[in-house]
Amino acid sequence: MKKTEHIIKEVMPGSIAQEMEIMPGDVLLTINDSEIEDVFDYRYLIKDEYIEVVVRKPDGEEWLLEIDKEYDEDLGIEFENGLMSDYRSCNNKCIFCFIDQMPPGMRKTLYFKDDDARLSFLQGNYITLTNMSEKDVERIIKMQLAPINISVQTTNPELRCKMLNNRFAGEKLQFLQKFYEGHVEMNGQIVCCKAVNDGEELRRSITDLMAYLPFMRSVSVVPAGISRFREGLYPIALFTNEEAEQIVDMIESYQQTCYETYGLHFIHASDEFYILAGREFPEEERYDGYIQLENGVGMMRLLMEEFSQAFHASINNKCYHKNRDTFKRSLTVATGQLACSTLEAFAAQLMEAWPGLKIKVCAIRNDFFGETITVSGLITGQDLITQLRQRQETGEDLGETLLIPANMLRSGEQVFLDDVTVSDVESALGLRVVPVESGGQDFVDAVLDETYCMKRENDQFVYVQGYDR
Repeated sequence: MKKTEHIIKEVMPGSIAQEMEIMPGDVLLTINDSEIEDVFDYRYLIKDEYIEVVVRKPDGEEWLLEIDKEYDEDLGIEFENGLMSDYRSCNNKCIFCFIDQMPPGMRKTLYFKDDDARLSFLQGNYITLTNMSEKDVERIIKMQLAPINISVQTTNPELRCKMLNNRFAGEKLQFLQKFYEGHVEMNGQIVCCKAVNDGEELRRSITDLMAYLPFMRSVSVVPAGISRFREGLYPIALFTNEEAEQIVDMIESYQQTCYETYGLHFIHASDEFYILAGREFPEEERYDGYIQLENGVGMMRLLMEEFSQAFHASINNKCYHKNRDTFKRSLTVATGQLACSTLEAFAAQLMEAWPGLKIKVCAIRNDFFGETITVSGLITGQDLITQLRQRQETGEDLGETLLIPANMLRSGEQVFLDDVTVSDVESALGLRVVPVESGGQDFVDAVLDETYCMKRENDQFVYVQGYDR
């Protein structure tokens, strides 16, 4: 039988793999005489302090490498296929699926629905469990691969089948009990749909999931994203302010009970629910270390805490203090509706501290997906250009630099969701575009920590000295 082969793409500098003279292009064949089906096997087999690795070099020679290392120490290898096997796509047709709400004609990768437990372990993706087998669950328990992030949606089996449009979705909930008994750390997610899994159904789900504490570490409740491309899909309405308040009240009513027993607040409403309800965000301690940050739970609180720390540090920074009276800069910050008021408050503080600083915060309306989509990560380049150009045409001064959240762009690239590039935006608006990461320190640095800014003169960008650091 032919051995399963995995081509090595990269070897980390200073790693065990480099020390053993493993090279990109080598093929991993076995570890401890065991073939590797996928990344689960690989992660599990490299844990031991002594392992035997067989690789095949490009000339066909096979090397047996005996490796002594620390327990759980990584070898420093990346493979051409990160999962070391084919990706598992989603078999469901969830009533709230955002991918089904995408318009035609966008790049193919935006239409791929993943539902792969290995991506849950590696990247924090949430999975429905519907394409997992008993064998998959046993492997996770045996290897203690965690955390496993699970899209629960509801603990009502019949309702779960309806929401996921999968007749097996309800029975797969039994895997939660298996993970609990196997002491596998889990996080849960409930995408809340009005008049479907809210109200008493949400209460049932919360109380059912509490039974899996402390191994179910957290559960987030987030509103379904509704774009304007829902023709022919299940009708989902937006939550009202009053309904959002009811959801927040219900969630907060369980937090203290969970904390008193397990030291975890456990159940969390997303930032969107707090904004819609008109409530202050919870204090930092209530987010349990921001376990559910990627689900939009605590992002605004973390940003506020980071900004406050960075702002006060900048006030005491000798470099900034020295140049406060002479520092002049004019810029625009573009963001989604969700974060706009928070960034406006940040801008006001910075402008008060630096009189020569002018910051205009612009909330970009999502005309592409619909105004109900308020997060910055789904803003397209065309909406950004159109709305800022309209401001310029009315005589509004946007300054020399445009700051945008880095999550507007494809990871590692300078491209928006609609394939508009950063260069396209710069050319259209005559502004230098600076993508900014999501932290409060990143925001302060982007506003203050540049020796030079840029402006457009005679159809060219030129550097203008700002202040002497």
